[in-house]
Amino acid sequence: MAEEYYVLDPEHCDPARLKKEREKARKLKKTQWWLTLLNRGICHYCQNKFRPNQLTMDHVVPLARGGTSTQGNIVPACRACNQDKKLETPAEKLLREEKLK
Repeated sequence: MAEEYYVLDPEHCDPARLKKEREKARKLKKTQWWLTLLNRGICHYCQNKFRPNQLTMDHVVPLARGGTSTQGNIVPACRACNQDKKLETPAEKLLREEKLK
């Protein structure tokens, strides 16, 4: 399948904005909210069970696409799902999977 390309809004890719959002994400990693999600060990996307150190923090709407580092936009994901998602939103991922059927 051909590689997907996204036109990114320069406002969303502003280095100062990205730095601020990444700092917010680092702070969220230290909260009880995040630790609870990790300890459950469930990948948001594939729903498989993993050890906490096998899960990564994923922005459902990627920062480069305008997402923010808030509890409503951050989920635990296994490395495979996180890498497969790339810069897609969940709706785009569903559409891509439908095309493959």
